[in-house]
Amino acid sequence: MTFPKFLIGMLAVICIVAVWSYLDSASVGIIALRIVACAVILQVGYFLIVLAMVRAAPKPTAERNNGAGSQAPVPKDADSLTTHRTSG
Repeated sequence: MTFPKFLIGMLAVICIVAVWSYLDSASVGIIALRIVACAVILQVGYFLIVLAMVRAAPKPTAERNNGAGSQAPVPKDADSLTTHRTSG
């Protein structure tokens, strides 16, 4: 889940909680407390989901992570390919 999707969803849920609290005839303090509690619960849940996704990601192997990454392997006779010796 990307952060913008999470942010939109979080704002939607907070608005729903605020409207529900207002329709429930809650005081302003209770509405604010419910909004803060909802935001904290959503943030903790988002953190745990991201943590689980990072842990579930495949680990890089030694073959994939060899040296600088995307550079092509250097042939054994690389000197003969790059240097031109001229006589005289």
